Amino acid sequence: MNRASPRMRRFARHLIDINALENSGNLVTSAAFPVTDTLRPHLKMLMGTGGTRQLLARAITLATVEVSWLHAVRVTERSELEGLDQIRCLIDPVEFLEGRVILLAQLLGLLVAFIGPTLTSRMVGEFWPQIPFRDRNFGEDNKNEDAS
Repeated sequence: MNRASPRMRRFARHLIDINALENSGNLVTSAAFPVTDTLRPHLKMLMGTGGTRQLLARAITLATVEVSWLHAVRVTERSELEGLDQIRCLIDPVEFLEGRVILLAQLLGLLVAFIGPTLTSRMVGEFWPQIPFRDRNFGEDNKNEDAS
């Protein structure tokens, strides 16, 4: 199984931080997974509900290799993540945040693989325009960064 690249992890953490600061000002205890809630409607337009559900399920499967507690998270028929709120009460907030980062990094990596770096970058830029293009450039030019 593939682990999330360091660059994708950093980017996922950055997205979570931005979202938390915009919504609550608290990086560790914000809503369970609002970044996915933001992306879901657009993903459904691109891939349909079934495709979105499968994409999220695959991201969970990949992330579970690194974060075992994610095995309790399920994707509902409406492509929503179920179980994060319950888990959040049971584990350390920092561990919960790290799991969210890895899950989002896997989701973003799958998007780059399936719809391409350009469309993924545009989608992220549409929802988070404050992120400069150079930070959301998922193209081939950045592969060397993962090795560092």
